Amino acid sequence: MAARNKARKRAFQILFEADQRGTTVQTVLADWIRHSRTDTRQPPVTEYTMELVEGYAEYADRIDELIVTYAVDWDLDRMPVVDRNIIRLGAYELVWVDGTPDAVVIDEAVQLAKEFSTAESPSFVNGLLGRFKELKPSLRRD
Repeated sequence: MAARNKARKRAFQILFEADQRGTTVQTVLADWIRHSRTDTRQPPVTEYTMELVEGYAEYADRIDELIVTYAVDWDLDRMPVVDRNIIRLGAYELVWVDGTPDAVVIDEAVQLAKEFSTAESPSFVNGLLGRFKELKPSLRRD
């Protein structure tokens, strides 16, 4: 598995855990870093994982606003927690991270949905992130 693929997967897991625990992604990130330093069985938290989690945290409110606006017939709190966090991570990387091709970001998010969510989730994730890609220039306001 490529390094960035692993980093995205870990970032998703951190967002998911924070959502489930009702705490901040920064708290969970710090926990993961601490555990990786004290338990050799835990994989290290890479720089890119930290960038993704911290970047998401910076734009979390805006990202949730975008999801609510463009996820037709879905309330954020009723959306499956896995899908919600895959889309959050993908939206951050798609809209605010330069240097990764949009198609790669969307494909990686779809792969996470295939691995961790329902049979319908990959098309949902693909469709919503595809919409964000189309609207990207207008979405990037801070």
